Amino acid sequence: MTSATTPASARREPELAGQTVVLIGGSSGIGLETARRARADGADVILTGRNQDRLTQAALELGAQRTAAFDANDAASMQRFFQDLPAPIDHVMVTAGGPSYRPLLEMDPAEVSQALSGHVVQVLEVARNAAGKMRPGGTLLLMGGTGGRRISHGNGIFSAATAVLPPFTATLALELAPVRVNLIAAGFVDTPLSASLLGDQLEERRDELRATLPIGRVVGPADVAALAVHIMTNTALTGATFDIDGGQQFVD
Repeated sequence: MTSATTPASARREPELAGQTVVLIGGSSGIGLETARRARADGADVILTGRNQDRLTQAALELGAQRTAAFDANDAASMQRFFQDLPAPIDHVMVTAGGPSYRPLLEMDPAEVSQALSGHVVQVLEVARNAAGKMRPGGTLLLMGGTGGRRISHGNGIFSAATAVLPPFTATLALELAPVRVNLIAAGFVDTPLSASLLGDQLEERRDELRATLPIGRVVGPADVAALAVHIMTNTALTGATFDIDGGQQFVD
């Protein structure tokens, strides 16, 4: 039996070559890792975030096409950002923001409204402003979670906010077609945001997950980035929710 090396001409071409990926919240964590993965697969990337210094550092590392520093919850800033982008773009991923675990009875009406609808409103502003510049078959990619599917004292309002996203994603996919819309539902991901939420309990949580998850390790940003790029390149996927939590929802 003989073996042969694969000639260079037969190697897989980068699947995102010639495409542009916009990361809303792309200066750290999952957004930054997805930008890194997309660049490795041939894409040009555009990064946004609130911290200009982090954006500048990320852009230098990745060779990003451009950056923009603004608050993703500011509708006027979001509109200006997309107005200034040259068309066309192909994929937009929204990772800005984070979950709220406040107990329901401790929240005032404005806080409840923000926790339940803030991410949806943010994504709708992205969709309205990006749709006219996106190529058919491109994707708007949202982030949600699997952890909120269980009702518990610790989750607070997070469970209700989590439940909103799958039907929202499916409905938006119908309205934006032929642009695709999909949702990534992650469990614990070892990111700077997780570190800030858990503080000195971070290492204990890592150890617990290593011991209990079916995959035997903690999910990292690179795992989510790999899924995100797959969703971008597989043009049959729309209106769907993709779980990535290492089996956490079954054992937590």
